[in-house]
Amino acid sequence: MLSPNELPRLQREQFHHDKRNHSDIVCLPKPDRLKHYGLHFAKYVGRFARGSAEPKSEKQTLVDALLVSLSAANTLHQDLASVGVEAPPRADQIDPLRVFADAAGRFADACEKLDHLEDSFALARRANIDILHWLIATADEQQLDLVGALYERRKELAARQFYVTD
Repeated sequence: MLSPNELPRLQREQFHHDKRNHSDIVCLPKPDRLKHYGLHFAKYVGRFARGSAEPKSEKQTLVDALLVSLSAANTLHQDLASVGVEAPPRADQIDPLRVFADAAGRFADACEKLDHLEDSFALARRANIDILHWLIATADEQQLDLVGALYERRKELAARQFYVTD
């Protein structure tokens, strides 16, 4: 399980990772970045829904979704130090994936509201926290070392940027 003090560190590290490895996204205006992250969340809902028919593993999708959630938190100016890592109980849902799908849908709703200049940031922030909590709870249920897997995935993504030297 993630400890509460790990989220702020992971968030800061994601900021540096994004600057180095995803400059094409970081340079976008914030509304466009949020829409980009909303599309990622929708893609992940599809991956989870396909189950074993999906070529990408559930572990990779969990980790990728965590990376995007951290990036979205930075774009939304969410201080994850105040969020905590305890998710509310999921007993009221027949299918736990619905919790993730609901939150991803609310994030997409917030992104769509941007085009109409409607207030959307509170909706996006709440949805992102719900996504984050779902990811952490799911990783815990699967006994997945989410932090270790996150670091491995960041290494893979950084290697793609062969032309960047630190």
